[in-house]
Amino acid sequence: MRIERELMRGAGPVAVLKLLEGGSKYGYEMVETLARDSDGVLDMGQATLYPLLYNLEAQGLVKGEWRESESARPRKYYALTAKGKKRLAHDVEQWRAVARAMRGLGVLQPGLGGATG
Repeated sequence: MRIERELMRGAGPVAVLKLLEGGSKYGYEMVETLARDSDGVLDMGQATLYPLLYNLEAQGLVKGEWRESESARPRKYYALTAKGKKRLAHDVEQWRAVARAMRGLGVLQPGLGGATG
């Protein structure tokens, strides 16, 4: 199940920042990891990811760097900046607060984090 556009708009940036917490990655690598590790829920595709990365880079939250690769073309790798690390910590706290609120309302099951229904 893929999430709707408005939810992706909120979840996408923090998901990308979290991916980059583990080290620099290039775009296609992020698309594949997001789809795989979220069971397809955050499968955003390159047409969504690259504008998101552009915005994160413009805000100084990530930094892109072109590197030669084993393939024929150089790849642009993205890494978290110090400002991006602070934003990620802030956003994680915000998402935890939302999850607690949703559990309180019965939208999420206590302790599981999943939707009821």
